[in-house]
Amino acid sequence: MSQTDSQLNELDHHGETKQPKFKRQEYEEILRKLQEELCSLQEWVKATGQRIIVVFEGRDAAGKGGTIKAITERVSPSTFRLVALPAPSDREKSQMYVQRYLAHFPAAGEIVIFDRSWYNRAGVEYVMGFCTKDQHKRFLEICPHLRSISSTTASGSSSTGWR
Repeated sequence: MSQTDSQLNELDHHGETKQPKFKRQEYEEILRKLQEELCSLQEWVKATGQRIIVVFEGRDAAGKGGTIKAITERVSPSTFRLVALPAPSDREKSQMYVQRYLAHFPAAGEIVIFDRSWYNRAGVEYVMGFCTKDQHKRFLEICPHLRSISSTTASGSSSTGWR
C-alpha cells in the first residue's frame, strides 16, 4: 500500500475517511486561482447588478470559517458579505424560521456568504431535537416556495439563479 493509500484510509475524529492534505505550495496555487475566480465573479456581479448567495454547511470545527476567510481575503467587503447568525433570540423563535435569514439576502451587486443557512432546519436541527416534528414539516413545506421566490428576477420571469 502506498503512502497515499494509507493516508486515504486514515479516519478523522468523526470516524470518516480523512482526505490527503495538499502540499503547501500546491495549496497556495489552488487558493490563488480560487481567489482570482472570486475577484472576476465580484466584478461581474457589480457590473451586472446580480445577487448571489453562497451557502457553507458543515459540522462545528469542520473548517467552514477558515475556508471562507482564506478564499475571500482578496475580495471587496462592499461586494462580499459574510453572515454567520448566532442562535435565534426569543423574538426570532416566534417568527417564521426563514425570516431571520431574509434580512441578510443580497441587494443588487452583492454576494452574501452564509456560514450555515436556513437548510439547517431540515437536517441538523431536526435530528438533534432543536425543532419539533411540526416545525420541521412546516419548514419542508415553505422551503420550495422560498427557493422559487429567490430565483425570480425583478421583472417576474424565472431564472436558474436569484437575480
